[in-house]
Amino acid sequence: MDTLDIAFAEARRYLASLDSRPVASRGTTADMLAPLPAHLPDQGMDASEVVRAIAAAAEPGLTGSATGRFFAWVKGGALPAALATDMMCSAWDQNAVLASTSPAGAVLEEVAGRFLLDALRLPAEASYAFVTGCQMAHATALAAARHRVLERLGWNVERQGLAGAPAIRVLANAHHHASVTRALRLLGLGSDCVVPLGSETPGKVSADALRNQLADAPGSPTILVLNAGDLNIGACDDFSLLCPIAQAAGAWVHVDGAFGLWARASARMAPLVAGIEQADSWATDGHKWLNTPYDCGMAIVRDAAAHSAAMRMTADYLTSGGAVRDPMDFTPEWSRRARALPALAAMMELGRSGLAALIDRCCDHAAAIYDGIAPLPGATGIARPTMNQGLVRFDGSDGSNISDAVIATINASGEAFVSGGTWNGERVMRISVCGWNTSSNDVARTVEAARQALIAHR
Repeated sequence: MDTLDIAFAEARRYLASLDSRPVASRGTTADMLAPLPAHLPDQGMDASEVVRAIAAAAEPGLTGSATGRFFAWVKGGALPAALATDMMCSAWDQNAVLASTSPAGAVLEEVAGRFLLDALRLPAEASYAFVTGCQMAHATALAAARHRVLERLGWNVERQGLAGAPAIRVLANAHHHASVTRALRLLGLGSDCVVPLGSETPGKVSADALRNQLADAPGSPTILVLNAGDLNIGACDDFSLLCPIAQAAGAWVHVDGAFGLWARASARMAPLVAGIEQADSWATDGHKWLNTPYDCGMAIVRDAAAHSAAMRMTADYLTSGGAVRDPMDFTPEWSRRARALPALAAMMELGRSGLAALIDRCCDHAAAIYDGIAPLPGATGIARPTMNQGLVRFDGSDGSNISDAVIATINASGEAFVSGGTWNGERVMRISVCGWNTSSNDVARTVEAARQALIAHR
């Protein structure tokens, strides 16, 4: 059997098992190491043997994250067209960095970028970058922000660096994701530059808090980071109110829209992110609501000149694409796979109506899981999903918080995979629905698994 045939057979076997296999992996480290050589072989192995050995080693440690019952984190399973296209990308082995190195990669990435802006109803003139994930999308977009806010003060950060530069302050939603903080660290701004902003409304920034901070240091180079979908309760900032306030003071507005930005594609959910198009940059992930394979984040920047200034690199041996956009001018990587193509495939498979239906369906399933679990004896609803994120707490008969124990029992059952978190100082179970293939049956199985777990602990 050809090596690729073996790989495809293993992939098909895994996909066919998703409905019946435990969602949580049950293998031990020893189980995964057993099929592999203990040391680097002195002589190379046959390619077919290598593929079989790695498949056998991975099997006991694979989670069912592609199934419809994976709710632990904001992860979707890859759509069929996206998965198949991703496999072709690996076989083609293109370096999609320049139009000259991969004409197909560059041209099709342009199409993917246009479709992306159209799907999210963001400015058609905005630039975009397909990067490894939302972490690097933040780094890319915030690099553009760093360029522009310092350039306005006559400082060229790409040439002069940060030593001696005016200090940039970052006003951020107090519930900002840790990937934002790490992006700021990677950019040399450091975590101490962050000023957290909150309000009386959980997960949101108030206009007064923003105005007060802007007034404290007028004229300082400032970046405001807002949320489109808090990872615990799905809260979104009031972009229509906050963007004009920040921009009037000269601040750059960046949006963490890892999953919440996709609400723009749904007529029903779009009001939750009204005004988000007024921001200066956005970061999101394809492996969340677009349901692409991993290694697909997107940075979108209104100011294409700032974006290119922050990222562009030249060398005398490189050949410009001319009329075709060179992806390297907008991404931080010199070598990169054609990661835009699975995103293009997903958008083409879904279409505008299918993408909207997927988002609406996930939100409905999140609410159904919450509504099924919250009334159970020992369960308390903390935050009913307004989008696709919700929180539930579990208490024992003595009133003690047993959320982590119930979560562990649900996961051990193999019926579903959920995760915990801390909200207002108490342990809770997070509900996160992002998969294209989650069904009403998956919801019912998950609610029943929670019911059985509660019975076991009360």
